Amino acid sequence: MTNRTLSVADAIRTRRTIRHYRPEPVADAVLDELLELAVEAPSSWNLQDRSVVVVRSEEGRGALARAAGGQPQPQEAPVVLVFVAESEAWRGDRTDIYQQAREVGAWNEEFVAGFAAESLAFQQGLAARGLLREYAVKDAVIAATYMMLAATEAGLASSPMNGWDEVEVKKAIGIDGRDDLAIALLLALGHPAEQRPHPGRRSADRNVFGEVYGRGRELG
Repeated sequence: MTNRTLSVADAIRTRRTIRHYRPEPVADAVLDELLELAVEAPSSWNLQDRSVVVVRSEEGRGALARAAGGQPQPQEAPVVLVFVAESEAWRGDRTDIYQQAREVGAWNEEFVAGFAAESLAFQQGLAARGLLREYAVKDAVIAATYMMLAATEAGLASSPMNGWDEVEVKKAIGIDGRDDLAIALLLALGHPAEQRPHPGRRSADRNVFGEVYGRGRELG
């Protein structure tokens, strides 16, 4: 992917949200590897209830730019990734997930049987409480985070985007009217045309607590 080696800690500390990009494309091999890393992200019950739509065409990126109120990232970045949350995926066939886990020796038959029943009951509980979308969006955003860190290690810039019209984003990627699907995040990806200094973060003492929210954390 690149000869550059960055630790996870370095990628976390050096990644910045970039709004402006150079026009050169992201190499296919690099993009393929980044996508492979993104789908390695953890997923509740290993449901893998998220997908990524890779938008590279000028027409597609233009539609996403309009859906995002004219933000520059989709117009300038050569790739925009749309992370889609599949809130009804649990109702589908998961045979391939179970079979893969069997083949690599991660799950035995007893575990698969219990896991299938328990995960179904869990998802039914989410449905009863109206939380299916929330859980699927969480899975999609975790995958997007993996992508951002992997892109940083590859020497690329990214911009996680909010502030878009979900109906218009769905139209742009061909899922208009699909209530079973939700847009979790847009992620612009490419070569940076700017450098952004780290604005700083509050210290951990300000927002990391011990046992109870608001309580100071004891070290050691």
